[in-house]
Amino acid sequence: MKLPRRTLLHLAAGAAALPAVARISWAQTYPTRPVRIIVGFAAGGAFDITARLVGQWLSDRLGQPFVVENRPGAGTNIATEAVVRAPADGYTLLLGGAVNTVNATLYEKLKFDFIRDIAPVAGIIRFPNLMEVNPSFPAKTVPEFISYAKANPGKITFASTSIGSTQHLSGELFKMMTGVNMVHVPYRGAAPALTDLISGQVQVMFGPLPPSIEFVRAGKLRALAVTTMTRSEALPDVPTVDEFVPGYEASGWNGIGAPKNTPAEIIDKLNKEINAALADADIKARLADLGGTTLAGSSADFGKLVADETEKWAKVVKFSGAKPE
Repeated sequence: MKLPRRTLLHLAAGAAALPAVARISWAQTYPTRPVRIIVGFAAGGAFDITARLVGQWLSDRLGQPFVVENRPGAGTNIATEAVVRAPADGYTLLLGGAVNTVNATLYEKLKFDFIRDIAPVAGIIRFPNLMEVNPSFPAKTVPEFISYAKANPGKITFASTSIGSTQHLSGELFKMMTGVNMVHVPYRGAAPALTDLISGQVQVMFGPLPPSIEFVRAGKLRALAVTTMTRSEALPDVPTVDEFVPGYEASGWNGIGAPKNTPAEIIDKLNKEINAALADADIKARLADLGGTTLAGSSADFGKLVADETEKWAKVVKFSGAKPE
């Protein structure tokens, strides 16, 4: 039997619509089993705590466990590669961050392209770093620090938590934008770096805010500025670097990503729920305790942040000549 052309067109249109209908239906029922959130750091740190906060919220809202899986190593590249290779079905997610945008240039031969292979889902939190000095250091303000550094080129040492960390590159960006010459001293974590800063073994650090703030309040460290474009609610009297070096911005941040080709409907659903979490007073307070501010927005907003940060840090990595440890 030969079907009329109009009937054939209707049938073809209906068949083409079936995948879209199936995707929407799939997203409506998602998730139907546990979801993994892969974290590239060990348990107990800010990344891990953030993942568990958001994971618990999503578990409560969506009725399935969102389980945090820690896979530290290789500057988060092990965790990222695991997500890149996972099925694009919404059941394996990545807690990514500024470190991923640095790694794009820091590592010469990665087995993935972060922008190409990880779909942005939602931002979660932004962390300022704190430009801090030993109290015996002669400079009490950023302009005084710049003047002193230019008068003593190569004599100031600045500590960081590791090569390629946002703390390291915050210092390198400062060098690049001000023309000062400082010597980088990398440590394996914030604790030993802060210990040497307090004892005067190094002079300055662009340190993570949470472990630094109590030392500042106790007078064991002097805060010169925060590295974000806006002042920190935790230290409202401390200026930003940008107030003295226009355009300077350096911060840590993290958010959720998924394997490329994850259905848009699932990404949209996760984005909506994560933004609902960020609007919750309890979640906002817990993130503030970590020294950060919420990073709400669309998946496109988060994607733009990733692209902009990748471009910015590529310039700083090349300027610094940094190589992975």
